[in-house]
Amino acid sequence: MLFVDNQNQHDPALNLALEEYLIRNISPTEELLLFYINEPSIIIGRHQNTVAEINVEYVREQGLHVVRRLSGGGAVYHDLGNLNFSFIAPNVGGSFANFQKFTAPVIQVLRELGVPAELSGRNDILADGRKISGNAQYVSGTRLVSHGTLLYNTSLDEIGKALRVKASKIESKGIKSVRSRVANIAEFLSEPVNILSFRTQILLGVFQQLGAPDGAVIPEYHLEPADWEAVNQLARERYRSWEWNYGSSPAFNLRRSVRYAGGEIEVYLVVQKGKLQSVRFIGDFFGQREVAELEERLVGCEYGPTALEERLTTLAINQYFTGFTLAELLSLLY
Repeated sequence: MLFVDNQNQHDPALNLALEEYLIRNISPTEELLLFYINEPSIIIGRHQNTVAEINVEYVREQGLHVVRRLSGGGAVYHDLGNLNFSFIAPNVGGSFANFQKFTAPVIQVLRELGVPAELSGRNDILADGRKISGNAQYVSGTRLVSHGTLLYNTSLDEIGKALRVKASKIESKGIKSVRSRVANIAEFLSEPVNILSFRTQILLGVFQQLGAPDGAVIPEYHLEPADWEAVNQLARERYRSWEWNYGSSPAFNLRRSVRYAGGEIEVYLVVQKGKLQSVRFIGDFFGQREVAELEERLVGCEYGPTALEERLTTLAINQYFTGFTLAELLSLLY
């Protein structure tokens, strides 16, 4: 196994791009181990509906990254107190869906540090019944990625805030996340260290579990400038793009309503490939213009706050809904 140093990059788009680049291009017969720590972000599962998983207003206010990964499973919150590990290996001998194979050395190191860690269910690591790690996998060609989180000293309050969806009715074909009771690994340590030192403990421990003697130099795969250039290009083209992070969401129907001084407005939306396919306003509101004009204006728009505002900013919204503002309409739609 070779360790790949991500050069302390904290951009989730870049780190996920690095992971994909490694599985597709580097050492096809060699196992690789990658660690990364992301800035505050929400990482969406491959088959999920992004809007159904995040607290849109909170994400916007806090400037959180929202990035879709290639593996399935549920949405997770990352911050600088969360250590992510990624094993990249040949997909042989029933490795796919065998989470025990890849989590076993990590669990053993945690136990040696005093954490009562154990694999639970299909893909979670628990300590005293609380989740400290979730894991997922994906395959590319003859290789697979088995990656997971290690909640070391993350802001647990932020998890609930960032992943709490605005009250509304969403009928989505995406796979919904299952929330679990979570804990920080640092809670179980008699002498907690900073997260970089914790990363070093896990790194050395994993290689020792695989047979490396104490004090041995960890073998590394060193990325060349051309590799980093390709990783940055992949981050730009996929992991920072609206089309991937939002447009790839499965089709969904959404109903929202609001009561204001001028009456009640209810809106029904159909979203496919991240764009509005159908919009219908109903309610007991008053207006000077036909709302059908507004509905037609919105069809084909990207379903995101910036695109919606650009599509509507030149319209006199109070002519469709008396006493209603553009800001209120945007809040209703998204």
